Amino acid sequence: MNTPPNPTDIAGRLRIVLVGTQHPGNIGAAARAMKTMGLSKLVLVAPEKRPDRDTHAMAAGADDLVDAAPVYASLAEAVADCHWVLGATARSRRIQLEPLHPRDAAVRAVTAAAGGPVALVFGRERTGLDNEELQLCHAAIHIPSDPAFPSLNLAAAVQVLSYELRCALLGMGEAAGDEPARTPPPPPGVASHAELEGFFAHLADTLMQIDFHKGRAPESAMRKLRRLFLRANLDSAEVRLLRGVLADAQRMARLAGHAASGEKIG
Repeated sequence: MNTPPNPTDIAGRLRIVLVGTQHPGNIGAAARAMKTMGLSKLVLVAPEKRPDRDTHAMAAGADDLVDAAPVYASLAEAVADCHWVLGATARSRRIQLEPLHPRDAAVRAVTAAAGGPVALVFGRERTGLDNEELQLCHAAIHIPSDPAFPSLNLAAAVQVLSYELRCALLGMGEAAGDEPARTPPPPPGVASHAELEGFFAHLADTLMQIDFHKGRAPESAMRKLRRLFLRANLDSAEVRLLRGVLADAQRMARLAGHAASGEKIG
């Protein structure tokens, strides 16, 4: 008999990531929002200012989350071991991500966390996440605020998502009859973010070596390929297989280049 997942264990795999936070007080307010909903994994990425007295004042008892929060230089480092990454964004971007309602996102994040760490990423107070950071995400969360006044404080956004995660954790095992999400979350065993990013870098290099782009800018094709492979929910063995294919393609491209230049091989 399979043992049902423990909500406390699942909560420990849910990571709230704050990118480029501009006001230290917002870090503390976000930590407080998390702790009230039973979440404990706070991660900071390149904050403009490190936590200070304002941070701890706004934390109001959630100082332990602030003190334990690791600080990374980049989002890629912060989510390297994650199996699913969701970006909170209020604006339409060139990076086309599946848009999720907070409730749907929370249910799917909790489901995905059964297989490994999951990150919910929040951007800067004024500008949010940039396109390069959104490209590291599997889907986007949109909080349906009033279009006439859509601005939402960072800590308030964290509170909304933390509440939805809390509800999803409390409802684990009670939604068997619900309609499944259109795109299922990654199953256990899915490749880590670092493995996928290594594959995408290898793919980009290979496409350049075989002249796939024919002089065109590679960004558009790579965005579409990223979305395609992310939807496939590749596991580690599949990533290794694909990288083996890429390595052979690179080897053949080098041989073809040597032959074209008349260089003797062997």
